[in-house]
Amino acid sequence: MDGLRFGRVAVAGLALWTLLAPFALGGRQEPTLEELKARVAVASVGDRPMLCIHISERQLEAAGRFYAAGDEQKGQSALADVITYSQSAGEYAIQSHKHEKQSEIAIRKMVRKLDDLRHTVTHDEQTQIQNALNRLQHVRDDLLVAMFPKVGK
Repeated sequence: MDGLRFGRVAVAGLALWTLLAPFALGGRQEPTLEELKARVAVASVGDRPMLCIHISERQLEAAGRFYAAGDEQKGQSALADVITYSQSAGEYAIQSHKHEKQSEIAIRKMVRKLDDLRHTVTHDEQTQIQNALNRLQHVRDDLLVAMFPKVGK
């Protein structure tokens, strides 16, 4: 059983590498956000959670930069992507039963970063960020219930 599980993990890792290898080997540092979003649409369901997490993490960094620069509109747009792609990552992870733990951990880290960001912005912006925090926490809860169904009963 452990050998089979290792084999599946190795195949999933290889599949993800195949998706990202052209960008890593092509002389570019990292694929653009648009390229990552396009890859989500063509990737297998099992590979989508980590692609969505990667997009969410990049957009969270961008949101932080936008809010720090005082560009609330761009910050809000990036924050919307964080929510959308985090929710998609959770849904794909639960659907495929792959990357649930990694997705939960990544989303937990994003929740912490959002909480830190919330303390550095204006009151109006805090409300937007709190909404994102609540939605990401809901995704985490769903992932935890999927991973540990007996605990919730």
